[in-house]
Amino acid sequence: MHFAYPPRKSSNPPPFRPRTSAIPTIRSRRLKTIGLVCLAFLTLVWLFQRGGSRRHAPPAYHKPSGNPPVVIVTVFNEGKYGKGYLDMVKENRLKYAEKHVLRLRPPRRTRLVGQPPRRPTRHDHVPDAAYIWYLDQNAFIMNPNLKIEEHVMKPSRLEELMIKDHPVVPPDSIIKTFSHLKGHDVDFVLTQDKDGLSSSSFVVKNGEWAKFFIETWFDPIYRSYNFQKAEQHALEHIVQWHPTILAKLALVPQRILNSYSKEKGGQDYKEGDLVVRLYACGEAGEDTCETESQRFAQWKTAFQNS
Repeated sequence: MHFAYPPRKSSNPPPFRPRTSAIPTIRSRRLKTIGLVCLAFLTLVWLFQRGGSRRHAPPAYHKPSGNPPVVIVTVFNEGKYGKGYLDMVKENRLKYAEKHVLRLRPPRRTRLVGQPPRRPTRHDHVPDAAYIWYLDQNAFIMNPNLKIEEHVMKPSRLEELMIKDHPVVPPDSIIKTFSHLKGHDVDFVLTQDKDGLSSSSFVVKNGEWAKFFIETWFDPIYRSYNFQKAEQHALEHIVQWHPTILAKLALVPQRILNSYSKEKGGQDYKEGDLVVRLYACGEAGEDTCETESQRFAQWKTAFQNS
């Protein structure tokens, strides 16, 4: 068997020749070219990222101007109540809004069986309003002379009204309202009834915190919990488990913002109160909302005389 051998190196190698100056010149040119290409590439990457960050940057925060001072939001269920009754509720809101040069937002909605009621999002509201007042459709404004921004939300007024160091969910919740909270720190005002927090009448200060709060309250994860009382129990849950929300919350006496037509539900309406809510009025029978509303028809006279 034969194997091929590599050729032997010559024992007489050629004489040493120094490198010519052309080779370093060529290499330096190549390095310069490569450097320019890399610089151009990095410049393009930087410009692309800069342009992309502009396209995807969050919108600049819009600070509400306070004009109008308040937006009233009422959600109407036109498939459940009669037209006459709903027209009366709309008239009540419009008269109050006109008197105080406010805005009214009555979004329509259709509620499916078993679906929690829809609360308004910040996108439903006039962006420049200082405050957003949600008022249930089964409630009437009774005192046209009281302004939300003065009667409830003025910091010095809140200092007088706030119920401090009080169980969030009565009677014995270990989570209590903050004892050191100041009026200017409050962004969310509501009341309690005998069952717990009442979401039938509440006020939120418009701004970034309001957006965060509404989105948290109706986050899909809380909807999936299937709370027995839907949004009310979801509200009680996030208030007790999220200090970020509790730190902005103020409880006020029920008659300040949310009097009831029946004492068994909570504090009942007295003459001069801002609002009366028709407590537990039904769709049929003797206790329909329309029948119950007749007991408080004096709101029309109050507006005429104001």
